[in-house]
This record gives sequence, structure tokens and C-alpha cells, in this order.
Amino acid sequence: MMQSEGEYAGSQAAEAAGIPYTLSTMGTASIEDVAAAAPNGRNWFQLYLWTDRDRSLELIERAAKAGNDTLMVTVDTAVAGARLRDVRNGMTIPPALTVKTVLDASYRPAWWFNFLTHEPLTFASLSRYTGTVADLINSMFDPTLTFEDLDWLRETWKGKLVVKGIQTVEDARKVVDHGADGVVLSNHGGRQLDRAPIPFHLLPGVKEAFTKDNSDAAIMLDTGIMSGADIIAALALGADFTLIGRAYLYGLMAGGRAGVDRTLQILEKDMARTMALLGVSKISELTPDHVHVLNK
Repeated sequence: MMQSEGEYAGSQAAEAAGIPYTLSTMGTASIEDVAAAAPNGRNWFQLYLWTDRDRSLELIERAAKAGNDTLMVTVDTAVAGARLRDVRNGMTIPPALTVKTVLDASYRPAWWFNFLTHEPLTFASLSRYTGTVADLINSMFDPTLTFEDLDWLRETWKGKLVVKGIQTVEDARKVVDHGADGVVLSNHGGRQLDRAPIPFHLLPGVKEAFTKDNSDAAIMLDTGIMSGADIIAALALGADFTLIGRAYLYGLMAGGRAGVDRTLQILEKDMARTMALLGVSKISELTPDHVHVLNK
């Protein structure tokens, strides 16, 4: 929807920068095509577990065969959130050409040309689907996930296993006990439950718990990472690294692959500037004392 280069631009920019790229189950490019587009990249696969376990297993096997080294299972989408903007905008897959869409695109000729000269938008890892994202989530994804499902994934997947959507310290500890190599503290950008815990506020408690447990599981964080200063703050509070979604999509919309490259450059420059202003020269010198958390 943002720009036709989509996941190819994201994966290739990540490859060039030496950072991982995670392809979603709901991506618009296939697992195999993304692996071919960024053959030397560190490609991860984000799994939404389906009610049909055989279909989930097929995706897992494809991800492994394509060389993905990390499986990131998302657990915060038991049902679709009330995505009111989507409802108001009438957003469907593929996008419907309503009068409003045509008028909105009329003064964005580059997007209009791009949209009309490429294949209709689809979810590449799914069968042909038309409708809203919420309807898809509610009809295909499993709302009954348990720790036994995580045990099954741990047994099935031989690479790194990460659980995304963790919102309590207790759950962070439990998924590690069930074999996860890392956790992503996330509330899905507030698009699932807008009153969910803020991952940044949860971070110190998870770091403390993992330290007490002598756990070497990775702590990752997303939601609201829109500048290099956000990344530095998360690292200072104990995150191993952060994920970005909207930030790179803005770059993608602005300039395709070059726009994603530019996004990463801006974030890196922000990080270096922030560290200089804090008086540190290495990531390892960051401590929680460099961060003051309001409204905790």
C-alpha cells in the first residue's frame, strides 16, 4: 500500500545495513522472493499461528528452507483490535478504488502511477483473500494460544525462537522457560488494545527479572520507536535492540528503497548525536541513569 517495492526495499536496505529484516505472515512478498531479493541478509519470519496447524507448519518449513534463522511468533492478536481508522477509511485487501481513494490519489501522481502499473496487492503467504484485515485475523488466526503451542513451536523450529507481544514480566519469564530465545515487548503499536501496557515502561522490570534468573534471552522492544533517541533510551534501560515499523514505512513511501536507506541513516545519526550529548562513546556505557521515565 505504501510503495510497490514493499518488503523487497525493506529487506535489501536491512541487508546493506547489516541488520535483520522480519517478513510478516501478512507480507505482500513471499518468503522465497524476499530471501532471493536479500540473499546475504539476516532474514527472520514473523508467524501468526493459524487455527489450521498444517498451514502454519507449511509456513514454518518454507521459512526454514529459505534460510530464515529466526522465527518470531506474535501472540497479541487473539482477535482483531478495533482499528477504527481502517473502518472509517473502508480499507480492504486489495485496496478498493472508491471515489475518496481516487480524489486522494489525484494530487499524488507518482503513487497513482505506481499503484496502477503493478500487480494488485495481496498477502503473498496466504491464499487469495479479499476483505478487511480484521476479518482475516478473526477467521484464520488462532485465538486460543497457550504455552503448549509454544512448546510445539520450540520442538518444530530448530533456529532462534522469539515471542512478540509480551506485555507482563511474568509472561516474559514464562516464554523463556518454554524455550524462547528472546522476547519482544510490544503492544502492536497500540493498534490491538490502545490501553495496553507501554513496552518502554515494562522494560526495566523485564531486564531486572532476566538478570535475577541469569537468563541470556534477548530483550527486544517495539512500539513508538520513531527516532534514534528512542533507540538509545531503550538500550539504556536494558533492551538488546529495538524494532521499527512505521519509521521505515515512512521512508518507503517517500522514496522506495532509497527512502528506507535514508531512514536508517537518519536513525543512526540520531543515535550518535544523542550519545554524544549524553557524554558516552559506546553503547556499553549507557545505563538507566541516562533515562528519566515520566508517568511510569
